[in-house]
Amino acid sequence: MADLIVADVTKEYATRAEPLRVLRGASCQLSAGENLAILGPSGCGKSTLLHIIGTLDSPTTGCVTLAGQDPFQLAEPRLAAFRNHKIGFIFQDHHLLPQCSVLENVLLPTLANGTTTPAAAGRARMLLDRVGLAERLEHLPAELSGGERQRTAIARALVNRPELLLADEPTGNLDRTTAATVARLLLELQSLEQTMLIVVTHSLDLAGMLQRRMELNEGKLE
Repeated sequence: MADLIVADVTKEYATRAEPLRVLRGASCQLSAGENLAILGPSGCGKSTLLHIIGTLDSPTTGCVTLAGQDPFQLAEPRLAAFRNHKIGFIFQDHHLLPQCSVLENVLLPTLANGTTTPAAAGRARMLLDRVGLAERLEHLPAELSGGERQRTAIARALVNRPELLLADEPTGNLDRTTAATVARLLLELQSLEQTMLIVVTHSLDLAGMLQRRMELNEGKLE
């Protein structure tokens, strides 16, 4: 059985006229260690689908199951805890806190209970070493290049050992050479960690590096 099942997910938004249908029965499945690129034009609903899979938004109908659990059956704060421990997010804009160091930014997801642990700090340092930032631990985001900021974001997404990584245009703000480097690093770490990975992208180069590719067309994955 797949570790992630997205089954017939629809999403509608109320308007003054008729409801705006963004997703019309999107479905996909992934198992541990697999990755998937989702392509499609701007405005087709790729980010909406990613947000639903990541439990940042809820479907109108349909079901998302991760590790045998339907997260939308959970009440807050259990849903927030599920999201924090099971899912890692990487966005086009790195969303690093400007006042925090590289190491502190990576440790942020471990602070859900108000404090971190030596084991978590050790894992954060190990991940930053893997992404080539062992010498940048105390630097602030403003002191990093765009590629270094995104590598920090990758380490942050992995620090809690998530079962699923979701990346929304992770190389969209990078030049072509840096984008290729970041993409290779992301896929290398995803393989090593045996997480699942879904990447939403316009980049055919990035999509071509992943195992599977699907297109969001008229609200359905093909």
